Amino acid sequence: MRIRRPTVVVLSTLLAATLGTVTAPSTALGQPASALQTAVAEPNQVSGLTVTQADGYATLAWTPVEGATDYQIERTPVDAGNVATGPAVVVGVWRPNRQINNESPTFADAGFSPGDRFQWRVRARFDTTAQPYSTPVSGTTLSPWGDPNVPGESLRTQWETTKAAQYTSDVEEYAYTAEVDRLSERVRVVEIGRTVLNRPINMLVFGYPTPPTTAQAVAATSPLAINCNVHGNEPGDREACLVLARKLAFGKDAKTVDLLSHTTVLIVPTINGDGRAANTRGNSTGQDLNRDYSLIRQPETAAYVRMLRDYRPVAGYDGHEYGNSTAGDLPMLPPRHQNVAKQIFDESMDMIEGHMYVQGAKDGWWACPYGCEGGSGVGLSEETILRNTLGLKNTVNSLLELRSSGGQTRPDEGNSANNRRRKTYSAFWTFSQFLDYHRASLPAIKQARSEAIEFQASNTGRLVFRGSRPIPLHPAPHPGEAGPRDDLPEPEMILDNAPCAYKLTEEQYNGARTDGPGGVGATVAQRIAAHGWKVVKAADGYYVPLAQPERGLIPLLLDAQGAEEWVDGQRVYPTSTGRHNGPLSVSGFTCISGGTVNGPVTVRPGAVFIATGTTISGPVSATGAAGFFLANSTVRGPVQISGTTNAVSLVDNRISGPVALSVNNTGSDVPLLAGNAVSGPLSCSLNSPAPTNLGVPNQVNGPRAGQCAAL
Repeated sequence: MRIRRPTVVVLSTLLAATLGTVTAPSTALGQPASALQTAVAEPNQVSGLTVTQADGYATLAWTPVEGATDYQIERTPVDAGNVATGPAVVVGVWRPNRQINNESPTFADAGFSPGDRFQWRVRARFDTTAQPYSTPVSGTTLSPWGDPNVPGESLRTQWETTKAAQYTSDVEEYAYTAEVDRLSERVRVVEIGRTVLNRPINMLVFGYPTPPTTAQAVAATSPLAINCNVHGNEPGDREACLVLARKLAFGKDAKTVDLLSHTTVLIVPTINGDGRAANTRGNSTGQDLNRDYSLIRQPETAAYVRMLRDYRPVAGYDGHEYGNSTAGDLPMLPPRHQNVAKQIFDESMDMIEGHMYVQGAKDGWWACPYGCEGGSGVGLSEETILRNTLGLKNTVNSLLELRSSGGQTRPDEGNSANNRRRKTYSAFWTFSQFLDYHRASLPAIKQARSEAIEFQASNTGRLVFRGSRPIPLHPAPHPGEAGPRDDLPEPEMILDNAPCAYKLTEEQYNGARTDGPGGVGATVAQRIAAHGWKVVKAADGYYVPLAQPERGLIPLLLDAQGAEEWVDGQRVYPTSTGRHNGPLSVSGFTCISGGTVNGPVTVRPGAVFIATGTTISGPVSATGAAGFFLANSTVRGPVQISGTTNAVSLVDNRISGPVALSVNNTGSDVPLLAGNAVSGPLSCSLNSPAPTNLGVPNQVNGPRAGQCAAL
């Protein structure tokens, strides 16, 4: 996929902000005060100032002054007659590396109390020398979303009612979301789990006119998910999510109705309720939950991972705050781990650079890569971090880091309420843009996901245990800035000769664990089930084949070479890679990689059969097998699979003949048929559970029947 990278224009050096107070006449919102201007503007005076109001912020735009080093944004509270009611304060500094279109400067002024009235002016500076202010523009900012006289719309969070003096408590959150649920048919509140201290972890499910009633039905809509508060002492995104929930539940605008008519929005306001109540980064055990999404040692992360398995969001955002006063307003970062399929990485980058940077430049927000200034040690490749876990689960996604303090570019945020409002409304902007991106780009997202699933299940290439894809510092850097560290894999973190599967002993698979709260943890079997991986129980142990959609994640947890593995599983390598002439009868464990079978294949009862990149010239039949995996292979003949007891997976194959799956009773493991090209009929009957395609359709040149009719 080609990443759309808008042209970047870099100006010059930023020096420290200089505060000032100047008064001047006012004009109507968005209209330069030509009637009150002098006939000839002063030298180097900013002209063309406009101010556009949005939810929680105002976008200022102006005509650039040639040679300007930076610009200062001044805000003054005024009454209805535009008479100042308080001092003028420099609230913003526009820097030349803020956006991708520096020839059209914009600044998102935020932090004010929504609904108040202000006057704005902008002036250029040459190094530290201030130039004349623009003619002022006045206007009333938008009140918090929702008509206070309309039930539902009138709901307000504790953060809103206290004017950002208090964050919303867990009790207030539950009451607020319950009222949203009660008053709107568009939303259903689902408890996806409980915290260590038994607080509910709720998820809001939005759809129009009503949300789908089951997780499977939600998954069919290609949903998107927002995780709002994993670190308890970073609540700005959570407050934004609660306001956004109200708008999604009650908004009557065409864009909201259109979005919810075409997909499902999933919002988890607080996965770390214990940490939020205590205002701590970790949960009640001290665990940083954003270092646990692959390991799922804690009940909170296990709940979220099970949600991903069942609801299958195709895109996600993960909200955080960043303790850096000099970086951008909205540092973002895609899944960087090198085991993430390139299709997912590319589409995630396109979401960030092709949408967030472009829209941020229009609306005045400074979006940049996480680590865009003084943070080169952040944003690395740990698979335990949600953005990397999501990428390894073939989900387009990004991290969001709200800059925790105003710093050089927002010098008025010593006032904590102003700081909290700016953070929250910048998150509200980001999540709203995420919804817009998903609606506009869903075909590209689904294609990237489909190709990634097929790639992972078919891949036999190298494995990387730790190591990131490089991220360009974009927009272009300001002098002295350093971008995200490359974090390339060290040689000991690369396995070139990848196995076919991992075999676990009974003790490794079902043995007691002590790495959870109170020294008790879920078994590896339970954690594998939470991730949704296919496992085959055989006479000599438990096999976890790599020929499945989360191939990039499996070795990180089951291989001794992994940086943070659960167990040291036994690598099981292909038993055949060459040519076999004549019929092949499979018993026990057989794995073929890049092989050729000139004849029929028969899989015997209790056997495990795995074939990747293999050509079979003849029919394939499996009756009573323990497990059957076929990926990126060609079969010149029919395929018939029945009575399988553990796992069935056919992904990205070309089959010249009919395909039939019948009476496969695989327990909780759902048979997978995805991305296959079948030259003949496809029929499925009496399988328990019914097969799925994970949203990756099969091409079938023949009738489809039974449980596979929609696949």
